[in-house]
Amino acid sequence: MSTKSVHRDPAPAPVDPATVRTIIGGIMLAMFLSALEQTIVAPALPTIGRSLADVENLSWVVTAYLLSTTLATTLFGKLSDIYGRRALMLVSVSVFVVGSVACALAPTIWALVAARTLQGLGGGGLLPLAQTVIADILSPRERPQVQAYSSVMFMTASILGPVLGGLLTDYIHWSMIFWINLPLGIVALLTTNHALKRLPRHERPHRLDLIGAVLMVGAAVALLLALAWGGIAYPWGSTQIFGLFGGSAVLWGLFVWRLMRAPEPFIPLSMVRESVVGAVVASGFFGIGTIIGLSIFMPLYMELVLGATASASGIVLIAFMSGATIGSLLAGRLLSRLDRYKRVPLVGLPLGVAVLTIFAIWPASFSTLGVAVLLAVGGVGMGTMYPTTTVLIQNAVPPYQVGTATGTLNFFRQLGGAIVVAVFGAILLGGLDIHAGGATVLERLSPVGGSTEEFAVLFRLVFIAAACFLAAAFVAVLYIAERPLRGPAVRPQPAE
Repeated sequence: MSTKSVHRDPAPAPVDPATVRTIIGGIMLAMFLSALEQTIVAPALPTIGRSLADVENLSWVVTAYLLSTTLATTLFGKLSDIYGRRALMLVSVSVFVVGSVACALAPTIWALVAARTLQGLGGGGLLPLAQTVIADILSPRERPQVQAYSSVMFMTASILGPVLGGLLTDYIHWSMIFWINLPLGIVALLTTNHALKRLPRHERPHRLDLIGAVLMVGAAVALLLALAWGGIAYPWGSTQIFGLFGGSAVLWGLFVWRLMRAPEPFIPLSMVRESVVGAVVASGFFGIGTIIGLSIFMPLYMELVLGATASASGIVLIAFMSGATIGSLLAGRLLSRLDRYKRVPLVGLPLGVAVLTIFAIWPASFSTLGVAVLLAVGGVGMGTMYPTTTVLIQNAVPPYQVGTATGTLNFFRQLGGAIVVAVFGAILLGGLDIHAGGATVLERLSPVGGSTEEFAVLFRLVFIAAACFLAAAFVAVLYIAERPLRGPAVRPQPAE
């Protein structure tokens, strides 16, 4: 399909405001479930390890969920273009709930890992499907504010997750972090089933390219395993890690070969050839990936460099995510009002780079309040990437490809996060020589495992790397063709 034909596709059929509110209410709950599960488990991990008498394999509880959610994003998006949003949303919520119950009942660590994999397959479909549903009921010009609300929901759940997980684990039982998904999931299932019956339908008959899907899944699994194990389970230069990276490269090459030759490829060639799609995916990969990386490593920075307590690190993280939420809301409002909407991320991203540069120059010179203020400001700038990338990629494709495009964007966002985290980890662990003197990773990554000055030097490099990633996102945004957002300029707010 040519670029011209893409932009002549009709806008979504009008939906009355009451229906819009009902649909958005249902999908927001589904999104909340997915976002909450990504962070609620972390505080319970030590307790789970003791309860199931297996601490060595505890990391797989997190890794399994990360792998399956990353792989599910594109698959569910593609399937929703074939079978419809409602059917796939119901499947996604159902799989998530069944997986949650299996997690709560798991008798061993490996049973829990298997259940987390199943749970992740369901949870990984919730976010891209919810964003696709928004695209079905609102035109591109109307979407930014609602997409911003979805970002707020996601970030709120990310902040609430660790607090709720700790309380449930300490005062009831660790299995409650999974049981809580049962009533919430049932409500989400009933709400979405009712609401999405009135959803406009854009699906078309397609054949699922199973070979392409398997190649993409295999390539991503090999890459994520290499990033998860490198420098920890095996040295970066080991045969195992080299083999995983090499296998991933071969599978990615075969996937590209399949895209060029399949009668109906897993990712449509018309979408691959669309320049806006490539630029948006690249900007999301680097921009959102950096946010994910910083959210994981800033608590370590607070403890190892500034000697802060866990509660202080939590406050700093809340400040960062709150800033990103504000940035997302501001971007949502501005995108629908500005004809030159690229100015929003082009102003926001340099703000984030500036904050990271300050941290890189003076890594050991801040109080907890100073870090919180700087991260809140930087978060405002980085948060603009959430609605920007979603709205622009959906504006670049026809309605029957919105699910595939949204799933692809979320896949590369999460992949970017995994790679950024791996780079940060390689800088930190490589500089510490974690195996020196027989020390474990946890022993070296502690205030007594290395000097404050040593950690400050390493985190200076981490902040430089983060600034470079944001700069790469900025360059990618420059290459996005600034096409008008389709739809009316003004419409009553659907989420209020």
